[in-house]
Amino acid sequence: MTRATAVRAVLAVAVLLVSVYISLTMSPRLGLDLQGGTRIVLQARDTDTVEADRETTDRTLEVLRQRIDSLGVSEPTLTRSGEDRIIVELPDVQDPRQAAEVIGRTAQLTFHAVEGPAVEEPDEKPSGSEDPTADPSPTADPSPTADPGSTADPDGLTLSDEQGRALALGPARLSGAGVEDATAGFDAQGGAGWSVSLEFRKDAGQDWKRLTGEAACHPAGDDRRRVAIVLDEKVISSPQVDPSVGCKAGLPSGATQITGSFSADEARDLALLIKGGALPVPVEIVEQRTVGPTLGAAAIDASARAALIGAAATALFITIVYRLFGALAAVALGAYGVISYAALVALGVTLTLPGLAGFVLAIGMAVDANVLVFERAREECAERPKRSLRSALTTGFTKAWSAVADSNATTLIAAGLLFFLGSGPVKGFGVTLAIGVIASMFSALVIARALTEIAASTRFVSDYRSVNGIARPGAVRSWLVRKDPQLFRKPVRWLVVSVALVAVAVAGIVVRGVDLGVEFTGGRLVEYSTSRPVDVETARDTLAAAGFGDAEVTTAGDGDLSVRTGKLDNDGEHALRTALAEEGGETTKVRDELIGPSLGDELRRNALIALGVAVAVQLAYLAVRFRWTFAVASVGGMVHDVILVVGAFAWLGRPVDGIFLAALLTVIGYSVNDSVVVFDRVRELWGANRRTPLDTIARRAVLQTVPRTVNTGMGALFILAALAVLGGDSLADFALALLIGVCVGTWSSVFTAVPGAILLERNAKTPPPTPGKRKGKGAARGRQGASRRDPLDNGARV
Repeated sequence: MTRATAVRAVLAVAVLLVSVYISLTMSPRLGLDLQGGTRIVLQARDTDTVEADRETTDRTLEVLRQRIDSLGVSEPTLTRSGEDRIIVELPDVQDPRQAAEVIGRTAQLTFHAVEGPAVEEPDEKPSGSEDPTADPSPTADPSPTADPGSTADPDGLTLSDEQGRALALGPARLSGAGVEDATAGFDAQGGAGWSVSLEFRKDAGQDWKRLTGEAACHPAGDDRRRVAIVLDEKVISSPQVDPSVGCKAGLPSGATQITGSFSADEARDLALLIKGGALPVPVEIVEQRTVGPTLGAAAIDASARAALIGAAATALFITIVYRLFGALAAVALGAYGVISYAALVALGVTLTLPGLAGFVLAIGMAVDANVLVFERAREECAERPKRSLRSALTTGFTKAWSAVADSNATTLIAAGLLFFLGSGPVKGFGVTLAIGVIASMFSALVIARALTEIAASTRFVSDYRSVNGIARPGAVRSWLVRKDPQLFRKPVRWLVVSVALVAVAVAGIVVRGVDLGVEFTGGRLVEYSTSRPVDVETARDTLAAAGFGDAEVTTAGDGDLSVRTGKLDNDGEHALRTALAEEGGETTKVRDELIGPSLGDELRRNALIALGVAVAVQLAYLAVRFRWTFAVASVGGMVHDVILVVGAFAWLGRPVDGIFLAALLTVIGYSVNDSVVVFDRVRELWGANRRTPLDTIARRAVLQTVPRTVNTGMGALFILAALAVLGGDSLADFALALLIGVCVGTWSSVFTAVPGAILLERNAKTPPPTPGKRKGKGAARGRQGASRRDPLDNGARV
């Protein structure tokens, strides 16, 4: 065992031990779509006096945090997204009506001077039968957020007081943002019952003093001596200023008490709305998602079974193809699973449903680097049968490094685009995919290499070369070499086939149309499970009779019903569920998605931007790493794949939503990955044989890389097939899109990108690539001999 192998082995054992410890001692952080709960996205809106910027949104977030804490929700999460959005996650909350009501209420608390009885009808009905009074010596320290003389309504308000009398109110003089605290208390000694005490911020004491001082200039009993406290355009208190207060003197800062015939719950609710209700800016619910706990548990169970079955099939496949070394790669694949899981847990990554799918998918893609290395090692053994097994393996790792680095870089680019341009759970897919790529490189280049080098150093593996799996060429490679098909003698014919496929896909998009999901169109999509079977027609008739004639009803899962409507609030959803319960008995909400029209437009626009940026970034990377003709041809094949996947979904009538976008960006990375491997070999062969025609070079490169493409694709197909069959409705469309993408990506990397590059090179004036320069005294011996030298050979000769 060499020193380098020993270092790799020690590093692999250390990382594995740490990963196992983390996996056993820490639990993953599950997203709401896996543990069940409600996710609400709020959009802060500008007012006439306040702009919804980063600062006001942060203040609004803190106010909402106080409201949600009062609901008793276990471990709620509130974060700001961008400049003016707030994401609220409420685990285990299945009925979001109460949460949405408490969160969505603006509860704008304002203080007004009473200008006298109103002549016209009040703007609002009486707020209740309370009979609030002012404490004889109130002390207040209100802190307005608006200037005392400013108001959103210059003409004032006409509202009913507590007794139903219409009052003319002046403009708002103080804002509820100045409320420091609001508490509900019970006055047992005075017999006043439940009341709400308000404390104001010190900075607003002068404004409160000015307001009460102006009211004190009017005689006792005059309506103009009152101060109206208005909550959501309802007068909740309009106390008289105590007669002891002189004109212009006003009340010093302190506390104000609202009393009346409150029940305990009413007093607490009022205190909650006043304390947490003074939102700096109003908010609007633009997105709301609810997932039942059974759906998340089923998704985890299905993904786990798919991962185990797919990984077992992949391990069995590479063991059959590469024998002992394939079995060792399967061991490294298991180590990859432990390392990537530990990384997700240690980094605190929130594991979402798409993220879980990304974790499972990365298992199938993790064998890519091993396949590249083993195929390279097979070529070395075929060229020099007498060389040592260890030498061939080392050369395989060396020569495969360029293709491994470029292919994984393109996948990391796709993962980065998913994270930065995706929304919601799709970001989790990008994170898990990136972690999977990095972990797969470690498992292949460190763990698998250490295992295979140790095995290659043993006498048994060296003597029985049929055991190791790389000493002899594979069956696919031998058949291709024997047949030697002239693939690119007429490259145009392959492009004609690709154009025909694109035409069929475009026809599907035009004729059938793309079924955009509710995420891109706005509206509401709810999935219900009923205790009694209900067919679609019956459900449609029932909902139409209940006033939901525009509802689209389809089947989902095992007898579940999926209902899609336009604008529908939480009360409307409750009425819809009640109507279904009349036919289906006990009706349980499995999944609920509400997307506002403005957010739908934004997500649809961002999806197009994401695809455009993906094409541009991949083109830029390939142009730097390869010739511009190779880059353009690869991107052409990538666009070909995107159109075919979208067209297939159009013909199949499957929905196009955020998870589909994640699958599409993954297809882009996979397509470029395949093209990179082919063009990396073209570049190498062309540099070594500059006078050979490109079509001949391309043919040789394709024939040499086809085994890698097939073997890697099989690993991904095993995983995706398991996800499609076992993943349920939540992952079926995702797996289907990737299954189509892997197949068309494999085709396009050979029969679209390569013919396109050949045609572009015919008109290009750029000379063939220059072979790499070798350093050292051995360069004079010739590139071929130097490149094939055994790494253990010091070059000495007798």
